[in-house]
Amino acid sequence: MRILYRGPLASCNYDCPYCPFAKRRDPPELLRADRAALRRFVDWVRAADEPIEVLFTPWGEGLTRSWYREALVELSHLPHVGRAAIQTNLSGRLGWVADADRSRLALWCTYHPGQTTPERFLAACATLHRHGVRHSVGVVGLPEHLGPARELRSRLPPEVYLWVNAADGHAYTAEEEAAWTALDPLFGYSVRPHASLGRDCRTGDEAISVFGDGTVRRCHFVAEPLGNLYDGSWAARRGPRPCPKAACDCHIGYVHLRTLPLYEVFEGGVLERIPAGIRAGGR
Repeated sequence: MRILYRGPLASCNYDCPYCPFAKRRDPPELLRADRAALRRFVDWVRAADEPIEVLFTPWGEGLTRSWYREALVELSHLPHVGRAAIQTNLSGRLGWVADADRSRLALWCTYHPGQTTPERFLAACATLHRHGVRHSVGVVGLPEHLGPARELRSRLPPEVYLWVNAADGHAYTAEEEAAWTALDPLFGYSVRPHASLGRDCRTGDEAISVFGDGTVRRCHFVAEPLGNLYDGSWAARRGPRPCPKAACDCHIGYVHLRTLPLYEVFEGGVLERIPAGIRAGGR
């Protein structure tokens, strides 16, 4: 089972203009609640009796918080956890990765031009590579990011997958789509929403979303709860069911559609967005 976890944390040290959580500061009480919620979740995973993969998808930046770093290390050493991954801007300290089981740890890293220098971001990537940590790297496909993305691609090891997310609200010309596809051959999956209403999807069965209070939903984009993780009420509603949404336009949603071949494309790296055949630090 693949679990996407999102706690109360919503603060970030970056102020990207395309992000609603830019430079938001969480009050101390919310940070304490987030830490306690994450501890409860990790304890649940520790006691689980089936194979699990976890991806942390915080609204904010998790790796600047010690409890996310500690959780990833702890989860990576559990024998029934096949993957412990997180979405991150890669601005936090990385010495902690040496304590993790790097065969199970993975990072989904986003480069935000204007928020950091390419040298700093690439140095962080080099640290991950040196430690043998699986990671993908990507950018939001805004016109002003094309040049920095090309530079990033030219300076990354060729075996590191660089993904591109289509920017919300941006209509791509054929020329723009071709330019981005030259960097990410899989960009076509991101640039157009996928019809999903009534389509077969793994969410709610093989993949679920869990929130800080334990609420379980089939995915981040369907509000109807299945129940609660901690009282077990979600289990009775676990199972395959068609998607209730007209379309799905986010990778962490449409990757689970059975009408798309993305489980095969990303076999072995579905949660961390790494295509099949790429190992830690290389092919």
